[in-house]
Amino acid sequence: MAGTFVIAQGGGPTAVINQTMVGAALEVRKRHPGARVLGSRYGVRGIRDGDYVDLTEIPEAELMRIAGTPSAALGSTRDKPDAAYCDLVLKGLQKVGAEAFIYIGGNDTSGTQQILTDASGGSIAFVHAPKTIDNDLEENDHTPGFISAAEYTAGAFLTADLDFRALPGIYVAIVMGRHAGFLTASSAAWQIDEESGPHLIYVPERAFSAERFIDDVKRTLDRHKRCIVAVSEGVTTEDGRALVETLVPAERLERDAHGNLKLSGGELGLAFEHALREGLPGKRARVDALGYMPRGFVGAINRVDQQEAFEAGAFAVQVAGDGGGSVALQVENGRTVLRKVPLINVAGKTRHMPADFLDEAGTHLSAAGRAYFERLVPRKYDIGKPFV
Repeated sequence: MAGTFVIAQGGGPTAVINQTMVGAALEVRKRHPGARVLGSRYGVRGIRDGDYVDLTEIPEAELMRIAGTPSAALGSTRDKPDAAYCDLVLKGLQKVGAEAFIYIGGNDTSGTQQILTDASGGSIAFVHAPKTIDNDLEENDHTPGFISAAEYTAGAFLTADLDFRALPGIYVAIVMGRHAGFLTASSAAWQIDEESGPHLIYVPERAFSAERFIDDVKRTLDRHKRCIVAVSEGVTTEDGRALVETLVPAERLERDAHGNLKLSGGELGLAFEHALREGLPGKRARVDALGYMPRGFVGAINRVDQQEAFEAGAFAVQVAGDGGGSVALQVENGRTVLRKVPLINVAGKTRHMPADFLDEAGTHLSAAGRAYFERLVPRKYDIGKPFV
């Protein structure tokens, strides 16, 4: 393959997505001397509009500096191309003589690659390189970006628990995760002991009840004198509706261009504050939204996450040479390995957190869940048990 490789980044930025982009660019230069490497600015929009950064001659040292920088250096997009949009993308790829297109992203990104594969007739190799802090890609044990985000989340909840030991009360933090609860559950990875927070975990995979939530908090306060709660922004009620739809008046709900509800804004936090005031009057309570901070926090870039993200990009070039597909991070004999899997196995699908990662009540990690998160996010700090 001595023509042109196009690389783009899609969806939410992470702490390590640039590692994947640079890993791919350098692998092309190593495996395919003379090939051109173009970085499309703002995802598939750049291909449609002919907006590229030429990565071919940028010094390796400069690329490695970019690799270590959080967020998406090429810019990103949440465009979900339909058939007409994909036709424009195909024409853009053909215009620059692309032999392969590597798109780094999550569920929607893999879905775009599947549409393009079906429409191209095999003239271009389409590769999906994994990236998502939600950790919700099928065929993957974990995804690049998740470990760093989970490390931030685990540290945030350890911090909150220590704070509320000193000044007891209720603390609720809303964590990103529309359909999968992996990141929310990672909040328990750095618990000091069985008395530590988070004391309650609520994820999209289990139905949420506001009444049961208040009862759970009351019982926790009776036992621990404080209550630390991790809740996914995408938790749903028994009828399958997003919690925010049941707590916030319809006229105040916000949606994006694709019709998706805005989940973890101020409205959901205010709704939790109201529920706590009504159900537990007089109790000291604080509600926060971790928001975007976990996904690209410069102070929590995990080295294993960096390495795996870089290797995923390099492996994506090999997959391109094998006709295309999706890169998957799997675990064999305790170590992460890279595998090529069919795009159709990943495209547009959501991997939910396994049911056995939580206990029967659905509010605490089980032994299986604890083993998973402690494997990926081992505690960094030697924290002693406080006296209070």
